Amino acid sequence: MLQSTIQAQLDSIQGDVAVAFINLSDPSDSLFINASEEFHAASTMKVPVMIELFKQQKQGKLDLNDSILLKNEFRSIVDSSLYSMDIGVDSDDAVYNKIGAKVTLKDLMYPMITVSSNLATNVLIELVGAKNVTATMRDLGAEKIEVLRGVEDQKAYDSGLSNSTTAKDLMVIMKAIAEEKAGTKQDCDEMIRILKDQKFNEIIPFYLPKDVTVAHKTGSITGVHHDAGIVYLPDGRSYVLVLLSKNLEDFDKGTEQLAGISKTVYDHMISLTNEN
Repeated sequence: MLQSTIQAQLDSIQGDVAVAFINLSDPSDSLFINASEEFHAASTMKVPVMIELFKQQKQGKLDLNDSILLKNEFRSIVDSSLYSMDIGVDSDDAVYNKIGAKVTLKDLMYPMITVSSNLATNVLIELVGAKNVTATMRDLGAEKIEVLRGVEDQKAYDSGLSNSTTAKDLMVIMKAIAEEKAGTKQDCDEMIRILKDQKFNEIIPFYLPKDVTVAHKTGSITGVHHDAGIVYLPDGRSYVLVLLSKNLEDFDKGTEQLAGISKTVYDHMISLTNEN
C-alpha cells in the first residue's frame, strides 16, 4: 500500500527521486525506491562532517570549545589553488561577519547544520579531513557516500569531483545517530538537538502536525533538493526518512511534491497505531 501510493506520487514528479524509509520501532517496516542510486550530496554531507567532529573530539584530536581564526581562503582539491567563498550564494551571512576573528568550532558546527553555512563547512572539513569523514561513514555502514571536498570548489566541480550520496546511505547515517551508534549517547543527543534546529523546513516537516519534531538536514543546488531526517512522533515512535531529488524541472513544485511524500509516510505511521 505505502509503496504503491508513493510510487504514484513519484510518477507525477518531473525529475529523478530516491526514497529510503525505515520505522525505527519496527525495522521490517521499510521502503526503498532508487535508494542505491547516486546523487550529488549537496549540503546533506554536512551531517557526516558533524559526526566526524564529535568523533575527533572523543579521540582527543580537537575540542569543540577550541577557537580558530576564521579565514575565507581554501585550497582546491584539484591543484591546491586558492579560492574564496562567495557570500552572495551562501545561506548564512552571520558567519562571514566573523572573518578575521576567532570562533569556536561548535559555533561553526551549529550554523553548518541549521542554516547550512558553506563557509563554516569548509573551515571544518579542512580541519577534520574529507578522507576521514568518508572513512567514518564506511565504519557506520554507509557504503557509497563520498565526502571529497568542501563547497564551491569550482575546479573540482568542473573536473567531476563532487560529494555524492545515496538515499540508503543517508538513512544508515541518520539511523546511527537516532540509535546512538554515531558517537556517544551524549554526542548523539547533541547532534539531534542541532538537527532539530534546522531552519529549512520545506520538505519533511512541511505538511506534518506541529507536535511532530524532525531532526534533519536539507541540501539544494540547481535542480536538486534533498532532505534526510529522523521524525519523532508524540507517542514516542520514530522513523528515518530520506528524500533525494535531481533534474527537477520545477524546483518549487518538486519540493512541494516531496513534502507530500513525507506526509504519506507520516500517514502510514499513524495508520499503524490505529490498527493496533
